[in-house]
Amino acid sequence: MRKSQPFFHIAPRLPVEALPQRWPVSLLGSVRVLICLWITQFIGFAQTSLASPASVSVPAYRPDRILIQPKAGFSLAALADFNAALKIEVLQTFEGIGRLQVLRVPEGETVPGLIAKYQRSGLVEFAEPDFLVQAAATTPNDPKYLDGTLWGLNNIGQNGGKLDADIDAPEAWDVLTSASNIVVAVLDTGVRYTHEDLAANMWVNPNDGGHGFNALTGTNLPNDDNGHGTLIAGILGAVGDNGLGVVGVAWGVQIMALKCLDSAGNGSDSDLITGIDYARTNGASILNSSLDSPAFSQSLSNAIDSARNAGIIFVASCGNGPPSVNVDVTPRYPSCYNIDNIVSVAYSDRNDGLGFLSNYGATNVDLAAPGEQMYSTFFRSNEDYFGGVFLSGTSLAAPFVAGTFALMLAKYPTETHQQIIARVLNATDPLPALAGKCVTGGRLNLRKALSPPISLTAIPVVGGGPFQLHLSGGPNRTCVIEFSTNLSSWSPIFTNITSASGTFDFTEDQPANLAPRFFRAAASP
Repeated sequence: MRKSQPFFHIAPRLPVEALPQRWPVSLLGSVRVLICLWITQFIGFAQTSLASPASVSVPAYRPDRILIQPKAGFSLAALADFNAALKIEVLQTFEGIGRLQVLRVPEGETVPGLIAKYQRSGLVEFAEPDFLVQAAATTPNDPKYLDGTLWGLNNIGQNGGKLDADIDAPEAWDVLTSASNIVVAVLDTGVRYTHEDLAANMWVNPNDGGHGFNALTGTNLPNDDNGHGTLIAGILGAVGDNGLGVVGVAWGVQIMALKCLDSAGNGSDSDLITGIDYARTNGASILNSSLDSPAFSQSLSNAIDSARNAGIIFVASCGNGPPSVNVDVTPRYPSCYNIDNIVSVAYSDRNDGLGFLSNYGATNVDLAAPGEQMYSTFFRSNEDYFGGVFLSGTSLAAPFVAGTFALMLAKYPTETHQQIIARVLNATDPLPALAGKCVTGGRLNLRKALSPPISLTAIPVVGGGPFQLHLSGGPNRTCVIEFSTNLSSWSPIFTNITSASGTFDFTEDQPANLAPRFFRAAASP
């Protein structure tokens, strides 16, 4: 028998600890992949990568190497003699780049001292340090990002966390920061739509100028009288790089506020259905549902299915304890409805463990996202933020995923909801703590979703067969394979679109006496 009182509720909160100041440092793995092959016999392959520096204050160059360019017209034998006199080891020579040489700095020498000796020798066009490089990581100027509070976006181990236990947001923001054309509806307690960090990202109804709908009053005034919905909105879409408070996963987005829960965080099926129908008829592409119930409702299921037919992605938190439960055994709704537009989210902690109170399920939960000790926009004033008190749970993990889907839809506007969901789920970081706890066994990774890494491997030749390469780079992605004979000039040899599984193969018959060639792959613009 149905209870007469409302039964939807928001997640309980856990303490948020004060976080120390830290420097945001992150590295982005190389997009390009280089394979060095002899056509007649496979030797090996190497994928370029960037090693994380030991500390933030890294030197500007390697202390153990320099680079020199031999002067044109001078005897290479004279340069070889000069190298030998200084006990220099030539690590590499690039014949196609003017015989550029990489030299090892011998013991007892310094980089500046050695460079000076080569410059005085008259044998080189130039000598210079082997400067360190680092992939650019887009860094917003929002204070709580810069001081390390928003660890779920960028975790460098602050406050006892684990390095890189985050969604790789800075690296992903190098690819895309804004989804200003995407409408994300927040089914919750409403949103303080005048908040300094949200106002610019609020959706505006072109008919009435409102920012959403209040299912409890039937008006276009979905203001938050609890705080939960404003917290959710800040995580998914607080304005980025405005020098205020926090930053959302999407710096720019259109947040539609749907007040379906009252000031105590409770609501009912009919109010949720009203909100879903409003979102569907007013252009929302994503629904965030950070709430749960133990009751199966055919009506609510049908409403979500109607959103599915409109191509709307429905992100749902899978619920919390105490005690946490396996939702495959004890279902929670709406996260456990068997509809393919629903993405069910557990929460992970700052050490990449499953959240202490997070529900889980190998079949009904899709992935995890950060959800412990969060900090976000709050509802008591236009300058209010919530931190240092209870704030953990799957409710806070879901908007990480909703914000990710907004950026994905902005980047891949022609793809279906199934394709976009597959991209995100295929790009998670597998974690031991999540094995058997969710479908992917992984935590959200925004960088991988927006820019899947490309790998290129050689398929071993059997019985004199043709030369083959196997490319993997994410589903439905246009990639190009290029070749070079000298590592300086490259020519495209094959362009194709990866399959739904994210791969394609390249086959080429080659004469037996072909000179050695090098291959690399990249995403096509």
